[in-house]
Amino acid sequence: MSFDALLWLSFGGPEGPEDVRPFLENVVRGRGVPPERLDEVEAHYQHFGGVSPINRLNLEAIEAVKARGFDLPIYFGNRNWHPMVEDTVAQMKADGVKRALVFPTSAYGGYSACRQYDEDIVRALQAVPDGPELVKLRQFFDHPLFISSFADAIRAASASLNGPYRIVFTAHSVPVSADKAAGPPSEGGYRYSRQIVEASRLVAAELGVTEYDVVWQSRSGPPQIPWLEPDVVDHIDALHAKGVTGVVLCPIGFVSDHLEVVWDLDTEARDRAAELGMEFARAATPNADPRFAELVTELVAEHTSGAPVRKLSSFVAAGCTVNGAPCAPLCCEPAKRPART
Repeated sequence: MSFDALLWLSFGGPEGPEDVRPFLENVVRGRGVPPERLDEVEAHYQHFGGVSPINRLNLEAIEAVKARGFDLPIYFGNRNWHPMVEDTVAQMKADGVKRALVFPTSAYGGYSACRQYDEDIVRALQAVPDGPELVKLRQFFDHPLFISSFADAIRAASASLNGPYRIVFTAHSVPVSADKAAGPPSEGGYRYSRQIVEASRLVAAELGVTEYDVVWQSRSGPPQIPWLEPDVVDHIDALHAKGVTGVVLCPIGFVSDHLEVVWDLDTEARDRAAELGMEFARAATPNADPRFAELVTELVAEHTSGAPVRKLSSFVAAGCTVNGAPCAPLCCEPAKRPART
């Protein structure tokens, strides 16, 4: 099939102190997050000067793809901060783009990991009448290049430790109800957590490791709503209580070192391990690995030249959508908020 461009679609992040609050308000709009929670998260961003590394990391990854001789123009758009995807799609239309592939910077299924990117596409096309057709690329959590990148990152991180260690895979937590709705109903739900567990298993298998843990991080909801557990910091406490003296954290749920990685892992988790006298290392995310750029070009080639679909699990190759339509009926339906009376 013929395509005119690639849209690199990401989450977005603030570029300075004055951006943080409006950025966070974009992130939580309509979700009923209390202001005090925003105050807490805002403090995390301000700890780093109000700048998230995510935009810079995306631009670096885009340049790495271009350096491979990629022959389509690449446009960059975000969900929550500039460049906003609506503005990017408007520019694509102005440039004459009629049909484009979309690379979402998430490897997994689920509402926030996949379906919300479809909503971004729908919103952009509503804002840009007669905009280009947008074909979203598939989920890639089980791609061999994704797995090997993390395996090598764990090898490199563990080399900095002097003693024995436990490998702990971590991913962004979501409400249990959202995970239950992840995937089409016929699949039985829990696509997100099952894919995280499978990616962790694949990385561990490449390392020849059979004992490891999968935990969660970055919870943001009210305490009365169940989220995926255990939390990574609580798990470090539990490992210490069992006599574990070292830990290597692998952020399997992330493709780059954005704020949830540099705060929740490099700051909170690292500090807690230091308090407990545990050795600590954190594996790198794939963003800066040349294999990540190769992975993107392979996903594109599946559509442009009929390249084979490379994957290591038995999960269905899901997530490919056209103009934001779900990839399967009722797939990853967003939670319905109760009506106010």
